[in-house]
Amino acid sequence: MTEPSTPGPVELSERVHLLDALRGFALLGVFLSNSLSWFSGRSLLPPEQSQALAAAPLEKWVVQLYHFFVDQKFITLFALLFGLGFSLQMSRAEGRGASIVPVYRRRLLVLLGLGLVHMFAIWVGDILGTYALVGFALLLFRGRSDRTVLTWVAVLFVVLPLTLSIAQRFGPEWLHGKEAAEAAAKASREEELAHRTAFFTGLSSHSVLASQQANAVYAWQSLPNPGRPVWLSIILGRFLLGLWVGRRELLQDVERHRKLLVRVLAWGLGVGSAIATLSLVLFLKRQGVPGPQPNPPAWMVGMRTLREVGYLFMGCGYAAAFALLFQKERWKKVLGVLTPTGRMALTLYLMQSVISITLYDGWGLGLVGHTPPSRTVLMCLGVFALQVAFSHWWLARFRFGPVEWLWRSLTYGRAQPMRLVPAGEARPAH
Repeated sequence: MTEPSTPGPVELSERVHLLDALRGFALLGVFLSNSLSWFSGRSLLPPEQSQALAAAPLEKWVVQLYHFFVDQKFITLFALLFGLGFSLQMSRAEGRGASIVPVYRRRLLVLLGLGLVHMFAIWVGDILGTYALVGFALLLFRGRSDRTVLTWVAVLFVVLPLTLSIAQRFGPEWLHGKEAAEAAAKASREEELAHRTAFFTGLSSHSVLASQQANAVYAWQSLPNPGRPVWLSIILGRFLLGLWVGRRELLQDVERHRKLLVRVLAWGLGVGSAIATLSLVLFLKRQGVPGPQPNPPAWMVGMRTLREVGYLFMGCGYAAAFALLFQKERWKKVLGVLTPTGRMALTLYLMQSVISITLYDGWGLGLVGHTPPSRTVLMCLGVFALQVAFSHWWLARFRFGPVEWLWRSLTYGRAQPMRLVPAGEARPAH
């Protein structure tokens, strides 16, 4: 009987370059979303000030294009790739005759630690800690059939979010009466507005300590968010769909699945665009309502679930389009520029937070709350272009990004070899 091999990081020769490039593409969209919504401070401003920044025709177009093509689509794609990565790790562990569970648990614990540091010490909008916590639930599905996995995708994307949304919207009215429920909802909105105002004031401070203290306080205040169960459910649904995609090798063997991917492209972009159009119309309609936003009408309760389905379709459409284009030699050269970016996505994600708070917070350039959407997008694209160049330079010399090296070293309990070994030299054992 063959002894299971010692677990270790994935070698460069084992990597699927399409997935790395696609992860880099998703990282760009996530950075755009974070910059437009949070780093720039637009989500923390009163509605009147936020709308004033986007009052010019160009700015309105930028906002509308963002909501149609970018908002939540790329974070959906990023989550799909997380689930797909779990599938690859599982298949490689099985190929070695080893169990994925011990290493995977350590990976998630380290990721959780990185996420908590990021969330409380740098930027409140961390996703790493959430991915780590939800990632543990993937272990429950490693031996389940594809049919079971897809059934749970439907439950987590439609049934559970819709049930929770109905309970959150109508439960207080049923329990306490309409007037009491409306008063409680108003108090909750005012409290959240006060928290955001205090956070914005802290970010505008010329003191690094005051700014980061405000970040930590707002991060703590945001933990009991009533919408969090719905959000966790949706993330797990995205992970499971990525797990299914990885099992079927849809993106590892594109040519074999070309017909299916063409259908995913058509349906994904078609359905996703239809729902995005409806969402944009409703967004513009509600944006035109002056004063505090009231509770949404009863027929709007299912809109969040419908939007999430739209994000999922659009994200899958993007993945299929990217994969099909990547098979063409000319496009592969263009899109392949993002491959190193995807290989060190964790480092670049954290770097984006550090660079952004330097640009926007009061102790840095102090741009928070002052940049119109078009300027925010240009700054974001400029920073990302520099990150692409940096990732090429770094990975020409090293095996991992710096944070990826830390993640792997802590996971395996020993420092991993960092420098690339020149041809003809033996790599030291690890």
